[in-house]
Formats: sequence, C-alpha cells, structure tokens
Amino acid sequence: MKRSRSVLLLVAAVIAVLAPLSLAAYNLKAPFASQPALLTSIGQSADVEMAKAIINRLKISFTMDSLVKAQGLASSNAKTLIIVIGGSSKGLGAAGISADAELERTKALLAEAKKRGMKIIGLHIGGEARRGELSDRFINAAVPSCDYFIVVEDGNNDGLFTKLCGTKIPLDVVQKISQVGEPLAAAFLK
Repeated sequence: MKRSRSVLLLVAAVIAVLAPLSLAAYNLKAPFASQPALLTSIGQSADVEMAKAIINRLKISFTMDSLVKAQGLASSNAKTLIIVIGGSSKGLGAAGISADAELERTKALLAEAKKRGMKIIGLHIGGEARRGELSDRFINAAVPSCDYFIVVEDGNNDGLFTKLCGTKIPLDVVQKISQVGEPLAAAFLK
C-alpha cells in the first residue's frame, strides 16, 4: 500500500512537471491573432482541406476561399489570414491558374494583408511529399510575410523554413499533422 502510494505520488509529480513543458515547448510565446480568419491556399494543394478540418475542430471563426485575391480582403472582414502553402500542378490545373499567376496572386494578397494590418499565419502541413521545386517557389515567396509559421517536421528536413523564418518569425515544428491544432489555437487571442 505504501509503495503504491509512493509510485502514485511520483507519477503525479512527473505529470505536474511535464504538463507545463508541453505548452511552453512552442516558440510562439503569446497569442496575437484575432478572429475571424480567412483560410486560403498558396499553391492550390489539397492540404488546405486538411487545414480546414483542423480549424473547424478548434472552433475558430473563419471562412475559406482558396483563390481569394488581394481585392477580396476588403469584403472578407477577416482580421487574420491563414495561408496553407503547398504547390500542386493538379490543383493549379483544376483551378485554371498557372504557377506564375498563383505566385503573383500570392504576392499581391500578402502585400494587401500587410497593408490592412492583418496577421498572417502560415502552415506547411504536407510534409516532405509537398516539397519540391513547385512548392519551394511558393514557400520562398510567402514565408517571409508571415507573422507566425507552423510546419510538419519532415517538410523542414532541409531547414528551409528555419532559414526563412530566422529570428524574426516564430516557427513551430510539429511531428505530424494531428499536432498542428495546439500551436494554431494558441496563436489566437481568446
């Protein structure tokens, strides 16, 4: 009986010590983003649909427009822009847009969001499979405009996101897509 109580106390102590560490493990130190948010794709990959499911679970107020243009921000009422970066030639083809046109849309959209004082949260959740020349064009163009970035670990194997974020953009790396929700939710003011 005495031994099981000691083991129970030890387990409770370990949990008490480790619980705050999991929350403090993120590089983003305080919430900064306001609702509602506008979710869009940069590169037209299906990853935006996975992000939509995550954001729905978090109960963050948002709308989604995968092809929103800079001028569409005025009517959106969004305070935060969430961009999901991942190039897909199939997705671009289905949207009827070339990679060059998507890159121009991206640059204009991010410039307008900055001009409007919107916060920009970037996500790269497709991992290593969503990397390559096409995606990297969008990554290089979009990441420097973000206020915060979350990447799935194997999408950053070459350190590109670490390099682009540097010391100016908080970057959180999660091991898998299912872990994106916690740091994303922590970015929003209550």
